[in-house]
This record gives sequence, C-alpha cells and structure tokens, in this order.
Amino acid sequence: MLDTEDLLADFTPPQLYATEAAAGAPTSPGVHVVLDGGTVAYAGWTGNLRNRLRQHLTGNRDSSVLHEQVGQLLDKPGNEASAADIADWLGRCEVRWQETDNPKGTKEALVLALKPRFNRQVPKPR
Repeated sequence: MLDTEDLLADFTPPQLYATEAAAGAPTSPGVHVVLDGGTVAYAGWTGNLRNRLRQHLTGNRDSSVLHEQVGQLLDKPGNEASAADIADWLGRCEVRWQETDNPKGTKEALVLALKPRFNRQVPKPR
C-alpha cells in the first residue's frame, strides 16, 4: 500500500499556505493538497494553480469548497467564521502542488487513497 509520501513524491516540497506560496505557484493545470499537521486535509485540481490557491485563501464560501469546509469547522453557534478566520486557519497549514496534464484523474486517485476530511465526495473507484 502506498503511503502519503509515495503519493506526493512528485509534488513540490511542503510550504506554509500563505499568499506568498500562492503567488509562487505556476499558472498551469495541476493538483494541490493542503496538509494539516502533515495529514492531507484537502486535495483539489485546477486549470490554474496560482489562481486557485489564491482563491482558497482570499475567496469566499461560494468560490471555494475548501473555504466553505474550513468555515464550517470554525463556525460557532450564532457566530459564522469570517474570511480572515478561515485564511488564518489555512495559514497554519502547508500546501504542495504538482503540475499535470491530468489534474482531475490525479486528484481523484489522491482522494480515493487518502480520503481527505475536507473533500466532500470520494469518487467511486473505476
């Protein structure tokens, strides 16, 4: 059975998930993972890594599944977590990415293998 490091062997080294990391990402298609304490908490695919990583940090609950899921984690009764609260939480995480011509397939394989807590749906095995 492959472990997380084997699955992420072709990804960039982990770096703090901050606007600087997003700004340094390429504008090409790829897959990205967000790690919370070394565990993959989210895997996503996109046609533009830089824009998507930035969107998770600075977007809103309608623009990003990750933003929404972290918001739900941080919400308290009668007090919805703010965009700044969500960005602060993500800023304590690490991010890694891989440029690929098959981002959707790569993401699905990661989600099936790792079952990240912030991915809403686990794709059906083929």
